[in-house]
Amino acid sequence: MAYYYEEPSRTFGEYLLVPGYSGTQHTPANVSLKTPLVKFRKGEESPISMNTPLISAIMQSVSDDKLAIALAKEGGVSFIFGSQTIESQAAMVRNVKSYKAGFVVSDSNIRADQTLADILALKAATGHSTVAVTDDGTAHGKLVGIVSSKDYRVSRMSPDDKVSGFMTPREKLVTVPEGTSLKEANNIIWDNKLNSLPVVDKDDHLLSFVFRKDYEQHKGNKNELLDSQKRYVVGAGINTRDYEERIPALIEAGADVLCIDSSEGYTEWQAIVLKYVREKYGDSVKIGAGNVVDRDGFRFLAEAGADFVKIGIGGGSICITRETKGIGRGQATAVIEVAKARDEYYEETGIYVPICSDGGIVYDYHVTLALAMGCDFCMLGRYFARFDESPTNKVMVNGNYMKEYWGEGSARARNWQRYDMGGAKKLSFVEGVDCYVPYAGSLHDGVELTTSKIRSTMCNCGALNIKELQEKARITLVSSVSIVEGGAHDVVVKDNVNHQ
Repeated sequence: MAYYYEEPSRTFGEYLLVPGYSGTQHTPANVSLKTPLVKFRKGEESPISMNTPLISAIMQSVSDDKLAIALAKEGGVSFIFGSQTIESQAAMVRNVKSYKAGFVVSDSNIRADQTLADILALKAATGHSTVAVTDDGTAHGKLVGIVSSKDYRVSRMSPDDKVSGFMTPREKLVTVPEGTSLKEANNIIWDNKLNSLPVVDKDDHLLSFVFRKDYEQHKGNKNELLDSQKRYVVGAGINTRDYEERIPALIEAGADVLCIDSSEGYTEWQAIVLKYVREKYGDSVKIGAGNVVDRDGFRFLAEAGADFVKIGIGGGSICITRETKGIGRGQATAVIEVAKARDEYYEETGIYVPICSDGGIVYDYHVTLALAMGCDFCMLGRYFARFDESPTNKVMVNGNYMKEYWGEGSARARNWQRYDMGGAKKLSFVEGVDCYVPYAGSLHDGVELTTSKIRSTMCNCGALNIKELQEKARITLVSSVSIVEGGAHDVVVKDNVNHQ
């Protein structure tokens, strides 16, 4: 007969951390969030560690080169989505590895023969007020001018007014040539009281911008994650079908770490991919695998050679695998069991295989709970999809700004490789939805807020690093009534009062 688990599987929302003793040294400024990304032997350090325990999901609507750069600046790693051509994914990896901090490729571009209406639409889509005017309307066309918010007044102009009539023309712009250092560019910005400074090549084609508002940030981010050549660290997702062509291309492009992107990792398909990597590259190529939800799944992938193991089936906000297939497990229970298996494996072999909690994160404190329960870092999709840097459109829905967000198993993405079980090369039925998430501004501000909460909670638990949190954490189940008690209750919240 079937095996029945005695206990129900539980989610993060069913647990709370109980405070422990904290001393005067337990202040957020003293907390380290450094965590290993890939496996290492006892007494050694992980070849790749992160300064922030967050990675972005392998999704079309989340992880492209722009978000990868933004997350690396904050100390995390983005895994660029693999449900695209090998060439385009490799190009995104190269963009991250060749990025020079402070030099921003323009994503708001227009032609001089377009109109004020086009400028306003572009601003609504990107949120950026500085628009490059180029001969062909692309990011690297010949620079014709710039439009900023000071160049027009909507109330006094017609939507049909041509950009050429109100832009700041090329002859009035201060520019710098290719090869100018960031320090030199910032000095020119301050000396000329500029908000933006275009960088052009010898033929006057636009290469990038340096912005005044980025000055403080580019003075140095202590958390940024760099490789040995001072380039940003970036990951990439792969599948179990075209891996023999995709992996070499991604490695050649400079990817630091790979991850098999699959809804279910306890399968021979993943063992075949891991064997290929180990035979062709040895331990020089770092590759994670998953997803699994129990001890057996973890042991299988660890023994197959995975550098880290992802946990979670059906817990993502856009995932409907549990609804469509009736398969999965509560995320908290899965993390707890796999963490125990990871520790057992470490004691037996002396090899520490980091584990990643993927899905089930609703509130920031769920990240702290996942870390306390034993995971080394969390993979987030919905969380990162909300920010400016995600690749989706910002749209107005019922008077509120939203960002588009869709699952890899949705009809929109149709990433059949992620759900591949060796059959026909198609998505037989959807396992994800297409939706909106509330717009949340810049990734930097969002991650800073989240990590501030994590550090504060760790101090409450008397821990100054993640390992210490896992050793000292005291975790309690909570009842449905106490969950209600934990929020605002028996009051009228001012923001909810209708002031008509």
